[in-house]
Amino acid sequence: MLTEQGWSGPAEIVASADGIIVEIRPTRSPTPDVSLVPGFVDVQVNGIDDVDVASAAGADWRRLGDLLLDQGVTAWCPTLVTDRLDRFALPLERIAAALTDARTSGDLPTIVGAHLEGPFIGGAPGAHPRELIVPIDLDWLSALPSVVRLVTLAAEIPDAAQAAELLSARGVVVSIGHSTPSVDDVEDLAAAGARMVTHLYNGMSGVHHREAGLAAMALVDDRLTVGLIADLVHVHRLAIQLAFRAKPANRIVLVTDAVAWRAGERRGAAGGTVGGVVMAMRDGAPRLADGTLAGSAVTMDQAVRNVVDVCGVPLDRAVRAASTNPAALMGRPDLGRLAIGCRADMVALDADVALGGVWLGGQQVR
Repeated sequence: MLTEQGWSGPAEIVASADGIIVEIRPTRSPTPDVSLVPGFVDVQVNGIDDVDVASAAGADWRRLGDLLLDQGVTAWCPTLVTDRLDRFALPLERIAAALTDARTSGDLPTIVGAHLEGPFIGGAPGAHPRELIVPIDLDWLSALPSVVRLVTLAAEIPDAAQAAELLSARGVVVSIGHSTPSVDDVEDLAAAGARMVTHLYNGMSGVHHREAGLAAMALVDDRLTVGLIADLVHVHRLAIQLAFRAKPANRIVLVTDAVAWRAGERRGAAGGTVGGVVMAMRDGAPRLADGTLAGSAVTMDQAVRNVVDVCGVPLDRAVRAASTNPAALMGRPDLGRLAIGCRADMVALDADVALGGVWLGGQQVR
């Protein structure tokens, strides 16, 4: 079992009727040959398989929840990409309703809150529609509903620091992404409250020996937690190893950046969507027609296996990057930990780092 103190011997977890851990005690009873770890927390999920978060409604949310549980994710942030400002209201209303439903159902992953990845981004838009990228609107940000818990901004655009201060004061996590900033831009945004960098290496200026890009700054600034897409397509295994060696253990967060890579099948078409962006699976990942990466199809359990098996990262570090670290980043110390007072959301991993079981609030659901 992986606790805050590290690996411990066979133990049993006692949960209250409302799913909270009230006791962790050693056991002499026969136990399966698995490692019990905290449930995974994914803060960047645009969609999965054939369901796009931007258009999800009704039963789509249960399907998303089931697909997340299949990969050990017990808490998550539905993510919306760049769009017109007047098009965010309806999907945010649906996310808020889904959050309430998940809270009362007991058999769906916790929705921590929405992640807005755009439209206030900068010099590295990636697959985001360039025509929809707009200057920061502080009044619009001030009026965002409380369901928004994470916002990705570019550091180099006007009013970025003011936006970070405004959002941080509301308890919203600010992440730097799709950005080609100067060192001063990053310093200013971190000082204003930015705490994360969205999908390290992707959608940003990189690591250069004469000119520091955002990736280099993120690797050495311990105020910033870095998201990392460990599908081995977005990021080479050596760059993953570099991140785990450079960053403190609590400053790496695994994300899937998953998209509905086959959502088009619902309309009788090929390919998928992320918001209004159309993509197709090619060479191991969803891509635009010109080859630009447009999210991933990796699952969180596979990302953990990749980090352990291919990149040589110790299992405890990989698991914490997929559970404890993102929960702490989002201000949810009740999630991502096997400790008294936390939700009894757990995953069992076998010797091959494959899922052997998933629990929500102490009840096995997989």
